[in-house]
Amino acid sequence: MGLDQGRSLEELGAASRGRGRGASGRGQVPRAPPSGSAGSPTALRGGLRSGAEEPAAGGSPGTSGVRRRSARSVPPGLPELSSAAKHEDRLFKDLFEDYERWVRPVEHLNDKIKIKFGLAISQLVDVDEKNQLMTTNVWLKQEWIDVKLRWNPDDYGGIKIIRVPSDSLWIPDIVLFDNADGRFEGASTKTIVRYNGTVTWTQPANYKSSCTIDVTFFPFDLQNCSMKFGSWTYDGSQVDIILEDQDVDRTDFFDNGEWEIMSATGSKGNRTDHCCWYPYVTYSFVIKRLPLFYTLFLIIPCIGLSFLTVVVFYLPSNEGEKISLCTSVLVSLTVFLLVIEEIIPSSSKVIPLIGEYLVFTMIFVTLSIMVTVFAINIHHRSSSTHSAMAPWVRKIFLHKLPKLLCMRSHVDRYFTQREETEHGGGPKSRNTLEAALDCIRYITRHVVKENDVREVRGEY
Repeated sequence: MGLDQGRSLEELGAASRGRGRGASGRGQVPRAPPSGSAGSPTALRGGLRSGAEEPAAGGSPGTSGVRRRSARSVPPGLPELSSAAKHEDRLFKDLFEDYERWVRPVEHLNDKIKIKFGLAISQLVDVDEKNQLMTTNVWLKQEWIDVKLRWNPDDYGGIKIIRVPSDSLWIPDIVLFDNADGRFEGASTKTIVRYNGTVTWTQPANYKSSCTIDVTFFPFDLQNCSMKFGSWTYDGSQVDIILEDQDVDRTDFFDNGEWEIMSATGSKGNRTDHCCWYPYVTYSFVIKRLPLFYTLFLIIPCIGLSFLTVVVFYLPSNEGEKISLCTSVLVSLTVFLLVIEEIIPSSSKVIPLIGEYLVFTMIFVTLSIMVTVFAINIHHRSSSTHSAMAPWVRKIFLHKLPKLLCMRSHVDRYFTQREETEHGGGPKSRNTLEAALDCIRYITRHVVKENDVREVRGEY
């Protein structure tokens, strides 16, 4: 049974090949047998092979060309190209058949290509004060006339605009001069070409540009960072740059949490060489730091630590926490100074005011520690361990220094209290008895002063 079925399939294949050879002799494409026949796939493959091999057996050239076209025809069930797609395909072939992308698209050699240049910023990514870099995401808008890319829309089904990859046509070599990471060009995207030859190219780019950071008033500082664009090889007689708009487009700008753009303007300039002049466009970004974060977590703690330094002098001398408090304040100020050192650039030209404030506060804390040590040492002195106070020390600290500090001396305080007690009430009659009492009081006060001075001398 299996042998008979195989033999019948071979006979059907031979019959189909015979019909294919007959059809090829008449210059027609072989037809497949009806779908109901068991050997239709084999017959179809055999017919196609016979049609492809027939020219080698002596068929006519015209017949073989028809067969090749029929073999490359669109398979059944797939849509054919529309007329618009065919027109666009033909337009691309006609435009770029003899197009050379390395040659300037001008009619005459001395003609100048004018580039309309504009800039749109989408994000201010980061401002690195340490390395003095500004990272931005921008769009470069460039527009020029390419005389080689002109056509009549009526000849191509009314097509007026096509999209062409930027690496398939001539583009200006405008780069960022003050680039800091080695990437002078942006991304390669498609251009929009119009029937009159106008080419529009909006190129996205991520730039790291150099920016001189002035941290004098950190964190309340303003920075002026610039981006300079120009042609890398062409001079002004070949490619001229025209500033499209003086203001940077910030329609799609995404706000930054640390910096705010105050203004972003552009200006055109020329750089003259020995023989040629080179146009360029400079965009200046004036950015302001948002100081809330540093105010809360840096400035306010530093001011609080400075007040703690003054509080140290109000602690009693017999308490041992005076030195501990001064040392803790000094260590805290050192930590804040290291934090600022990590942020600001390592430059000797500009020193931030907050850094100077911390340094002088640390010096003040160091002096307060020295004064506290001296005061504690004096407080714990006694007549058994130290000799009597020197006259110049008593004169300076008990007589001169209290007057400079608007304080009463140690002896005068006792004298004033006793004087107020003695003269607090009673009639003030000047008789002989009262004069004698005044003399006695004077002698008493003198004795009291001598005793007080003797006690102070004993303490020191």
